[in-house]
Amino acid sequence: MIWAYPDISMYTWLAIAFGLLYLGYLYRFYRINQKLKVSRHRLFIKLFLRTAYFILFLIAMAGPSIGTSLKEIKEEGKDIFIAIDLSQSMNATDIGPSRLQRTKFELKNLVKTFSGDRIGLIIFSSEAFIQCPLTFDQNVLQLHIDGLNTGLVPNQGTDLSAPLAMALSKFEAEESQEIKSKSVIFISDGEDFADNFRDITSQMSNQGIKVFTLGVGTSQGSTIPRGNSVIIDSKTNQPAITRLENNNLKLIASQTDGEYFELSDEAQEIPNLIAAIERQEGTLMGSRMIEASANKFFYFLLAALALAIFDMILPVRTIKL
Repeated sequence: MIWAYPDISMYTWLAIAFGLLYLGYLYRFYRINQKLKVSRHRLFIKLFLRTAYFILFLIAMAGPSIGTSLKEIKEEGKDIFIAIDLSQSMNATDIGPSRLQRTKFELKNLVKTFSGDRIGLIIFSSEAFIQCPLTFDQNVLQLHIDGLNTGLVPNQGTDLSAPLAMALSKFEAEESQEIKSKSVIFISDGEDFADNFRDITSQMSNQGIKVFTLGVGTSQGSTIPRGNSVIIDSKTNQPAITRLENNNLKLIASQTDGEYFELSDEAQEIPNLIAAIERQEGTLMGSRMIEASANKFFYFLLAALALAIFDMILPVRTIKL
């Protein structure tokens, strides 16, 4: 028998606590027995029932597995570039605590999901840069994600084509001849001051590179903080308002056979994004056999619950009047 949670010390302490509490109960019963005529053998029935289902509960908590079988696990690898917008508008607070901080939190969880895949990080605004090349190293990726901020890139506007061109060139430069699943997770609020990405998305589509876009922000938008003040629109001399512009993001996704998702306080579609990428068929990197066993804790749990219910409803009188 295999135990999923073989923490002997914890179960020992639980057994000691049960024993001490039940000794207190028996002492109280003994004090009553000094004044009233008590049917002692019925007390032992209760004692047996309670001890039995307590032991069954402990066994269920330990997660017993009975029997083993061999199972083949196929290891598939994908190449994924995450392109994240670091323009000033990503500091907007229409999503708490800010668009960028919320994105970083979600990214750290997303990266953990694809621990068996190569992931790279591209940062961009008016220009694009490789922050982290494709790697299996989760620790390196987490460190780079922690350090993301809008001061890492020039901020003279946003060019959505730059990170797409960067991802395309890096995929093309790969020396491996294997047919791999290649994807880009494109994260932005959608503002684009270049509007010249259509030729690039056509090339990506021809090479089977899918772009999954994630729109960050709300249609209501908000001002953009800068220090203790906000960014002022030079044309109106009023605080600049940034809003989610999802048309370009939807177009990029559709032109590369990808999908569009949103992230805001109302729309939280990260699980859908993860599911969409997981559906992409990766390269078979290898396979291995593991021993699998079936956890049978529920049998012991059901038996314990049945005895507990029986103990509660059984009309066993411990005192005769």
